[in-house]
Amino acid sequence: MFKEPDEINKQQHHTDKYYNPKLIVRRGQPFQIQIDFSRPYEPEKDQIWLEYLIGRYPQPNKGTYIPILIGDVLKPGEWGAKIIHKENNSIRLSIMSSSTCIIGKFRFYVAIRTPYGIIRTHRNSATDTYILFNPWCQLDAVYLDDEKEREEYVLNDVGIVFHGDVNEVKLRSWSYGQFEENVLDACLFLMDKAELELSGRGNPIKICRVASAMINSKDENGVLAGSWDNLYAYGVPPSAWTGSVDILLEYYSSKQPVRYGQCWVFAGVFNTFLRCLGIPARLITNYSSAHDNNANLQLDFFLDDEGQVDNRLTKDSIWNYHCWNEAWMTRPDLPVGFGGWQAVDGTPQETSDGMYRCGPASVQAIKHGHVCFQFDAPFVYAEVNSDVIYSRMGKNGSQVIEKIDTTHIGRLIVTKGVGTDDMVDITENYKFQEGSAEERLALETAVMYGVKKQTTQPSTYQPQKDVEMDLQMQKAVLGSDFKVTIIFRNKSRNSYTATTYLSGNIVFYTGVTKSEFKKHSFSAKLGPLSSSAFDVMITSAEYLNDLLDQASFHFFVTARINETGKVLAMQKAMVLEIPILQIKTKGEMVVDREMSVVVEFTNPLKQALENVTLRLEGPGVLRTMKKEFRQIPATSTLIWEVKCIPKRPGLRKLIASLNCDALRHVYGELNIQIQKP
Repeated sequence: MFKEPDEINKQQHHTDKYYNPKLIVRRGQPFQIQIDFSRPYEPEKDQIWLEYLIGRYPQPNKGTYIPILIGDVLKPGEWGAKIIHKENNSIRLSIMSSSTCIIGKFRFYVAIRTPYGIIRTHRNSATDTYILFNPWCQLDAVYLDDEKEREEYVLNDVGIVFHGDVNEVKLRSWSYGQFEENVLDACLFLMDKAELELSGRGNPIKICRVASAMINSKDENGVLAGSWDNLYAYGVPPSAWTGSVDILLEYYSSKQPVRYGQCWVFAGVFNTFLRCLGIPARLITNYSSAHDNNANLQLDFFLDDEGQVDNRLTKDSIWNYHCWNEAWMTRPDLPVGFGGWQAVDGTPQETSDGMYRCGPASVQAIKHGHVCFQFDAPFVYAEVNSDVIYSRMGKNGSQVIEKIDTTHIGRLIVTKGVGTDDMVDITENYKFQEGSAEERLALETAVMYGVKKQTTQPSTYQPQKDVEMDLQMQKAVLGSDFKVTIIFRNKSRNSYTATTYLSGNIVFYTGVTKSEFKKHSFSAKLGPLSSSAFDVMITSAEYLNDLLDQASFHFFVTARINETGKVLAMQKAMVLEIPILQIKTKGEMVVDREMSVVVEFTNPLKQALENVTLRLEGPGVLRTMKKEFRQIPATSTLIWEVKCIPKRPGLRKLIASLNCDALRHVYGELNIQIQKP
């Protein structure tokens, strides 16, 4: 079968990295096998053919039983075989698979017609052949024409998740591990579990749609159970995972949802699935992502008399960030021009055709407002384009709109660069320049195609023009005090007083409030044609007890100008700096020789950390290791040393995470070069 990593098939098909002894090839590209007979093969009188079978009831018309006769020429993208070498009792064949072939593990037989009927080779699992998508083949629906992009989006087994918020972008590495042992089988198992019919498994659109439902556990007991309430009993907190392999392998063995995931975990696992099967994929982050639960392209925040957000009435939320994936493919089901990157999302937010799934939605169609094209384009359009509307109940029960913010949502959309760890801004792929004529046109198109939006500005809305308010925050490390500054610019010739109310909340990164830790109100005197700044101190004692795993705050300021009755409203998210883990190595780093990895961490808090879990992994270097520590006293340093034997040469990445109830999202990473022996 020439199935060793250094032999011709896995080399030419870019499958030499899979930690799997069987033959793995990509569709639409020739591969070679050798057949040995008991005597030399004579084409004139010997009639032989090959058979590839998949599934329980193989049938020719479904593409699950494939007989291949030996011919003289191979046609591109069609099943066929020809002899390229004959020697003694052996023949060497070049076999071409169809460029639309089903993706999966095929059984292989050689058949010979004899005077006594047909004889076949015995069932032999060593000759099983995996066939995957082929981004290197022009006839494949996932063809990608740039070699550097193929190396990144198909072959790179580590990536970067951007999180934090738009003013404070943070990043961490994620190990996709699509080539690790058993991961390919685990990914194929997802399609069995979803009961995707075999004949649909050559179609990347169907596979993406099914997988986006299978990655989450809602509906059909998929891979990951989500939890957004900071309670992670009987499971692993989402922030503790360092990669996808543990999650997929646990699911493959237990067949039960793995606990717990949040958006970047769903997206990380989805990316592993796509890259493993050969579909080019990348993980993207949308900052200030709208979760608009009635799809009217506006997020409604209702204020009470005090100017505070009324949580009973406010159902929409703004996520500090939300991660989803893009998969690269043609869209023959849509008009020309909508192929390329497709948004797919495995995080369970809203149902689509009765199941929690989202996509594939053409990114190009979203940009131009053509949201009529399947699947779920209106939802993704709303995530990057909604308006934020603040309103309160007037005296007579009418709704008074205080402020409309058209630029808050979808402020920045990013992904990891090709061949680098740089952040690349891809906001332009999703939307035109804010305020441009094209942007308005795209919006009108989306509205025409049935995205609900109140197009008329409500008559009660007159924006406040003569006073501007801004909110600035000092950068702060977790456990320290910091200040928040409210700045007023009075552009009129009048003196004003503003009754100002600041509310500081600890929020989940999904924008849902857990608790209010700071209330502060004051009266601000605003002189004519001048700016005034007011500082509010926030101490660590006020927030530490309630802090959540993303160390995320949300400040909400409302100010009423007493002389005019106008209300100014503003909100801003803020993320604390979290200390990092240091990773070092000891000894030489050579394949098949023992080396040491040392992880260090200093507790920054004024209190001891209890029940701390450390995780360390590195694809090709070491399997995920876990260690528990009962306690790390305040300001003391923990040191953990691990011995390992690297298996693969080249540039590798070690990724570590630390987790306990008081402190989550602590990461460290290190690039290392493993030498050949």
